[in-house]
Amino acid sequence: MKSIVIDPITRLEGHGKIHLFVNDDGSLANCYFQIPELRGFEKFCQGRPVEEMCRITTRICGVCPDAHHMASAKAADAVYGVTPPPAAIKLRKLLYNGFYASDHTTHFFALAGPDFICGPDAPPAERNILGVIAKVGIDAGMKVINQRARGQRVIEIIGGKKVHPVTTLPGGMAKRISKEERDELIKIGEEMVEFAKFTIKIFDDIVLGNKAYVDLILSDSYAHETYNMGLVDANGKVNFYEDEVRVVGPDGKKHAQYKPTEYLEYVAEHVEPYSYLKYPYLKKIGWKGFVDGVDSGVFKATPLSRLNVSDGMATPMAQEQYERFYETLTGDSSGKTPVHATLATHWARIIELVYSCEATLQFAKDDEITSDKIHNPPEGIVGEGIGIVEAPRGTLTHHYKTDENGIITKANLIVGTTNNNAPITMSVKRAAEGLIKKGVEITQGMLNRIEMAFRAYDPCFGCATHSLPGQMPMELIVHDAESGEVIQRARHNC
Repeated sequence: MKSIVIDPITRLEGHGKIHLFVNDDGSLANCYFQIPELRGFEKFCQGRPVEEMCRITTRICGVCPDAHHMASAKAADAVYGVTPPPAAIKLRKLLYNGFYASDHTTHFFALAGPDFICGPDAPPAERNILGVIAKVGIDAGMKVINQRARGQRVIEIIGGKKVHPVTTLPGGMAKRISKEERDELIKIGEEMVEFAKFTIKIFDDIVLGNKAYVDLILSDSYAHETYNMGLVDANGKVNFYEDEVRVVGPDGKKHAQYKPTEYLEYVAEHVEPYSYLKYPYLKKIGWKGFVDGVDSGVFKATPLSRLNVSDGMATPMAQEQYERFYETLTGDSSGKTPVHATLATHWARIIELVYSCEATLQFAKDDEITSDKIHNPPEGIVGEGIGIVEAPRGTLTHHYKTDENGIITKANLIVGTTNNNAPITMSVKRAAEGLIKKGVEITQGMLNRIEMAFRAYDPCFGCATHSLPGQMPMELIVHDAESGEVIQRARHNC
């Protein structure tokens, strides 16, 4: 038996590796997806004032700090038992949709796009953002760069900084929007909607227009029938900021719909000894291992999952694309039949990109966002708060407990990639099983196709890693500054 290690896996946030064990006859013996890094945000947030959390937790990640900013803000609102004014909520949603429009653009064109635009078997030196620009042209590349800049400008206007926003407070927002800034936001929204149309055309021409890619998307090697999770609004439509979490089974039947305060009744976390990342599962079904089906507690929380649990999209162009998506893949434009093709997550992400661009424009045109009434000061303290939003990578939960002074005594963070850890593990193994066969030479392109299985989830392992497995050996070695000799060695197992 021989082992093949893909380390590091590429085009993701954070660090991860895939360890393949291959029998002497060339068939796959086993496959492990491992996260070898550890972050400790849940621990070192203890002792901090809860109102600081919306600035501290953004530092978990430089890719999706806005998601942590919003989840933390909602949790802090709950700790103090205060509801922000309508204008403040609209500003939060405007910032968040601007962020989504930028983040989904980055993933499709820079992280996932090279596999489709350049081809999954293209040499690694070509299979990157520069290869994408070489294929689609400089003008198209500039459109992508400008879209990223537009999203960052929305965040800067409302959040105070392009990265790591700082303006949410328990009870609302710290910064109002001027009429001049609103005019700029409207212009940005209009340009974003045009970019959404451009992205649809790119996807149609390059991906849907290529039968080999469509066959790859629909192949058994990239499919899992798990439960799906995502936020829906009061009308059952996809929503990134609120309202309730809905879970549907692989058969499309509703398993649960719950408020953020009820999440511990529905979600639990499993631990494996070889990874620092936990494996959430549906508590009322139980952990049955890395298996598909209605009897397994494994669930996905991805753009595809959000579409699968919803009754549609809340903006017109996105709804049109939603119906086309389900009509094409299931023959039912209503979306009642779930899509289980992992690589179809990229198409779902584009539909969400369209929605976020349209929503950015809608909120920018709302007169109320220039209101002075953007903060309701807290008057008491509840001492516990839970905030849930949809990060681009999946359902994100911040749960804080505080003392009577609002100082954090306990924090629990379940991020999108943590929710997706079990299905990512399963998807990587399924792809490996479909590709690594007896007598088949293992090529660079084949290994990349295995990586494509996890890349569809747009994982962020810097955010997600906070679990201690059975053993965590940590060794501290102190060297003499002059001689370099080891003068002290300490080892700790957590």
